[in-house]
Amino acid sequence: MPDDCLFCRMASGEIPVDKVHEDDLVFAIRDINPQAPTHVLVIPVRHVASAAELAATDAELLARLFTVAADIARRDGLDGGWRLVTNVGPDGGQSVAHLHVHLLGGRRMSWPPG
Repeated sequence: MPDDCLFCRMASGEIPVDKVHEDDLVFAIRDINPQAPTHVLVIPVRHVASAAELAATDAELLARLFTVAADIARRDGLDGGWRLVTNVGPDGGQSVAHLHVHLLGGRRMSWPPG
């Protein structure tokens, strides 16, 4: 774990955050700058810099990221649909070098955003 990784520090409890989900593989928090009525980050507890580092051995982690996102979407009443987004690398818009999935919903989404 890099000492300066924001999400690792949140996972360890060094930086207190209001987690909407937590288990041994992932935790989830509401985004501090939401881009939709529901905007939750689902984050692995273990440091993974980005999706580019994932391997076949990470299947359980990926399944957990998606099932936790789906559970939160149901809990938040996103019956009309929702979006999962991950950014890879600085040129792909990744601002924190720790894999995380954005769960977005609560309004009709267009593509591209904006």
